[in-house]
Order: sequence, then structure tokens, then C-alpha cells
Amino acid sequence: MTVEVIQVISPGILSLIQDSGRRGYQKFGVSVGGAMDAEALLLGNRLVGNTPDAAVIEVTLGGAEFAFPQETVIAVTGGNLGAQLGGVPVPEWESFRVPAGSRLAFSGPIEGLRAYLCVAGGIATRPVLGARSTHTGSGLGGLDGGPLKPNAELPVGQTSGEPGLQRVPASLRPQSTRHTALRVVPGPQEDAFTIAGVDAFYGGEYTVTDRSDRQGVRLDGPQVEAVDGRYDIVSDAVVFGSVQVPGDGKPIVLLADRQTTGGYAKIGVVASVDLPALAQAAPGSTVSFTRTTVDEAQANARERMRQLLETPLEDASPALTYSLNVSGKMHRIQLARPAAGSARQTLQMDVDGSSELVAVEILDG
Repeated sequence: MTVEVIQVISPGILSLIQDSGRRGYQKFGVSVGGAMDAEALLLGNRLVGNTPDAAVIEVTLGGAEFAFPQETVIAVTGGNLGAQLGGVPVPEWESFRVPAGSRLAFSGPIEGLRAYLCVAGGIATRPVLGARSTHTGSGLGGLDGGPLKPNAELPVGQTSGEPGLQRVPASLRPQSTRHTALRVVPGPQEDAFTIAGVDAFYGGEYTVTDRSDRQGVRLDGPQVEAVDGRYDIVSDAVVFGSVQVPGDGKPIVLLADRQTTGGYAKIGVVASVDLPALAQAAPGSTVSFTRTTVDEAQANARERMRQLLETPLEDASPALTYSLNVSGKMHRIQLARPAAGSARQTLQMDVDGSSELVAVEILDG
């Protein structure tokens, strides 16, 4: 199956092409970038039969709309931004066929901050320094180095065959919450802070502010006191998850589009296993910090990656098949499996090869 393009009807607040990032160039001052929620990227690509680092569309907050000139298979992962196909809510964390000529719209945030539109074949824009990820600050990657714009056409790669329809099991899906507990490895400059400052950091609760972006999450909460009131250091390397404390004593957690070096003392580094949850923390939600060790963080990361790569996906192919005689002509109708426990379910109806999504009520008995 080949889909030539996806058309951008509206990019919403912010829509970007992202993959796993631009690695190996930080020594030249080039940021890694990449998808903020790496788990949503990996699982979404698994659902549509892509390699784990294939490029997708990262939609922030919603308001975006995309058109599909040809039938294809897609999946929507990450935060719930109210994705709808023809006004019908689509299944999350599940691949499904999109009919030719249909439109997928994200109405706005219901849970989380960023959704990922993954398409079979991946977004096939030209790689820059080995990646398709968009880094807007330097104008690298994506489509012309910036956010998607109305009427843009995004090339889609070829698939090796028609991918099967699959669903991410509940055990792998993130838990919805307004509070996120983050495990932190003590940073290289923890001794730059007073005992009272360190206790405030680990004992307090912080609110995500609206000044957060892809470069960093700015937090409001207890002030982290520095020794002698000095927060600046000679600039050194930073990573995804570095927790810097600037002069106001309010932590900033650096994210995907972080700079390559920083001049504020780092009290800790958020364990990589908790970064996807932080990427979905919307302004107004809260976070707290607990200590962990390097060994524990590495063990948790290895185990989580094993789960993400090796846990079998569930079959989401149509389960019910009917023959329907309409005016003497036979039609084949397929209905997808309803999710367990759902009272209202979006089902895919395939009539003679033409696929549609319909909303139905699931009644007991």
C-alpha cells in the first residue's frame, strides 16, 4: 500500500514532524530534538508496522486537522487530544484504516498535552544530519525547518506490505493523572545547594507553568536555595531530564529541544523512564521529585524498553463479518472488536473494501 501525501488542513497550536532525534552532533552545538514522548513514538510506529524511529506528526494541544487522499493505516498515541475522523472519535493506541478522502481532526486536550499521528510508511521528508526531526530554534529538519503550515503536503514512505490492525495492551498504556512523581538521580552540582534547598526540592510539590515548551518545563513551587546565593556555574553539558535551578530558585527540567550546554547548577537528572509522563504534563498539573540511583534508573530503563519492544500487541482486526443483501447485491460488512467494558465504541465498518468509522452503543445481552 502506498500513500503519496498527507495534507495539512490546519496545524493547530503547534504540529511538528518528529522522530527519535538527531544524535551525534551535540559536540557541534546541534540539539538532539526528537519526539517529546518517546514511548508514544515507539508504540505508534509498532502499531503501523514502521521502524521504531520512523517520523510522525507531533500535535500539541490540538486544533489540528489532516486529510488523507488515499486509504491508509494510522494510529494515534500519546495524549488524548480528542482525535476524530468525520466527527467520530477514533480509538487511541490502536491502528485502524482511514478511508481515502477522509479528515482527521484534533478537537482539543482531554488528557495530556501531545498526541502522535503515526502513518504506515512514516513521514518521508528529507533527512537533515541523519534525522527528520524538526528543531525550530535552528531551523533544522521537518518541513522547511519549522512548524507545519496550512496546505502543506507531507510525503509518506512506502510500506513493505499492508500492516495488520493492532492494539497496545492496557499494561503498556500510560496512566492518566494530574500529578506526576518523577524519580531523580542526584546531579553533578547538588552540593551547590543548601541542605534546606535540597530538602525543599525533594519534599515539595511543583506546578507546571504556561512558560513551558519543548526546551524545558518551568516549575513553580518551593524555592531551592543555593549556597551563597550563587546559581550559575561554568557551562557544561546537559541532557534530556537535567534539572537546572536558575537565580529565582525555581527548577527547570530540560527537554528534547534543550541547548547542548547550560550555565545553571543542576540539582539532578530525571530518570529517562519518567520522561514520557513529564512530556504529557500540561500547564497547571503538578510534579514531585524522589531520589533514585544510577543503577536503579538504568535497570528501570532497560526493563521498560524490553516491555515496549517485546510485549505482544493485541489483534484489533475486524471480529464480526456479515453478508448483506441490498437490492439483490451482496455486500461484506466487518465490525471491529469493541473494547472491553466500553458502553460506547467506535467501530470500523468495511463494506466491500470501503472502510468507514461509525459510533455505536454496546448494550448488554
